[in-house]
Amino acid sequence: MLATLARYWWLLALRGAIAILFGILAFVWPGLTVEVLVLLFGAYALIDGIGAIVTGIAHSQGGERWWMLLEGVAGIAFGVLTFLWPGITAVILLVFIAVWAIMTGIFEILAAIRLRQEIEGEWALAISGVLSVILGIFMFLRPGAGALAVVWVIGSYAILFGAMLIYLGFSLRNSTKTA
Repeated sequence: MLATLARYWWLLALRGAIAILFGILAFVWPGLTVEVLVLLFGAYALIDGIGAIVTGIAHSQGGERWWMLLEGVAGIAFGVLTFLWPGITAVILLVFIAVWAIMTGIFEILAAIRLRQEIEGEWALAISGVLSVILGIFMFLRPGAGALAVVWVIGSYAILFGAMLIYLGFSLRNSTKTA
């Protein structure tokens, strides 16, 4: 699994860069309407899901690739559901994002546990998973929070999540240079 992840380190870094861009856009335009937020989240979840599936397909040996494939399917499913229901209310969108964040976080934590014997820096994947789960729980506990606060929480999460993925991607890239 390590060899495949190291070979496709750039996909992790790309996913991280997209997450950071999404986070920055959330801060630059805090007055986003629900419709724009729906489109941004849907696009992000869809692209992130495709990236995870490509990584999972590339890892063709062993039984561990199904984690990435499941994460990718979840991302694509939530992205498509978001586009199918563009008139979605803010509360429903928060539930979609919360469930997606919790599912993604759980898969990332499990992947980090699996990789702890194989790579250094697996903590970055674990932290991004914990951040995902925390975001999802927060959104379930505070669904009525103001739109601005939600945009800022999502933006902060995306930037932190993206930074962790970029760190992990470059750590994997560097691990192949020293190996």
